[in-house]
Amino acid sequence: MHVLVTGGGGYIGLELCRQLLERGDSVRVVDRFFFGEAPLRTLAKQSAGRLTYVAGDVRAFDDAWLDGIDAVSHLAGLSNDPTAEYNPDANWQMNAIATERLAEAAKRRAVARFVFGSSASLYDGIGPGMFDERTDVRPRGAYSISKKYGEDALRRLTDAAFAPTILRQGTVYGWSPRMRFDLVVNTFLKDAITVGKLYLHGGGWQWRPLVDVGDVARAHIVCLDAPLDAVRGEIFNVMQENYQVRQLAMLVAGSLSLKGRHVTLEEAPLPKLVRDYRMSNQKLTERLGFTPAVTVLESIDLMLQRLPLDDVGWLANPRWYNIAWMSLLEEVHSAQRPFASIY
Repeated sequence: MHVLVTGGGGYIGLELCRQLLERGDSVRVVDRFFFGEAPLRTLAKQSAGRLTYVAGDVRAFDDAWLDGIDAVSHLAGLSNDPTAEYNPDANWQMNAIATERLAEAAKRRAVARFVFGSSASLYDGIGPGMFDERTDVRPRGAYSISKKYGEDALRRLTDAAFAPTILRQGTVYGWSPRMRFDLVVNTFLKDAITVGKLYLHGGGWQWRPLVDVGDVARAHIVCLDAPLDAVRGEIFNVMQENYQVRQLAMLVAGSLSLKGRHVTLEEAPLPKLVRDYRMSNQKLTERLGFTPAVTVLESIDLMLQRLPLDDVGWLANPRWYNIAWMSLLEEVHSAQRPFASIY
């Protein structure tokens, strides 16, 4: 299979590319490379010519990028609430409008398989309960609103010739060649290593659906391989388990204690916006036979094996934090081109 991966230079995209190449597929990546090309260059060298990449913006999609493509995994765009709020207009253009236009291009070019990385954040703000794909979602933030628009556009375009699949991905954790430390488990691990202290806002009783980055990539591949009628216009929740934030802090602290590092947990006031929701992945298991299985503990252990535990400078690098890195890029860019934006 020849797969186009938009956002293939990002946190999830790089892991998806790695898995696709490992099983023998060919991959074309379209990415703006905000965070650099180095990890993708490494993959390309190992791929015997099966990985190519284009520095491109999905908002100005070129149909030629679909030449010879059998399927699309669409991950490009701003990746969470903070980045969406940082530049709401760019978020809307990338996550909503570009998703619709990319799907229209794929349909024009008779590329039937199209997997969209949506977000479980659509369930936030509904109230208590266990939510599934039939839940009437009412997104309240710029990020989730844009993702819902993308979902709706894909479902409108669904027909006998076009079979998009929507994956509502839980909060992701785990190791990736393009590492991030602005995701709850990864952030806790970084804080535990660097300052030995974790803050539980409001006691940390909030629920979040969690999933390892490798399992997110596997979910995309499962959908790329599934019979078209099994995934045509369908939404699937993707998560390993629902955790309370307090549990995550305890798992991180316990794992660090095995390394001889003491970590304290302290309560802190609730922030203005509190995210608290749970969801079910029963449909993914029953319909496609796939259940994300990499636990938080397993993922923490892998990260601890790979992280430079005594190199605080490495962990503080702004490249691993979306807002910090984009702010830095904006600063450099505006110094070179006043009044221009990196977006």
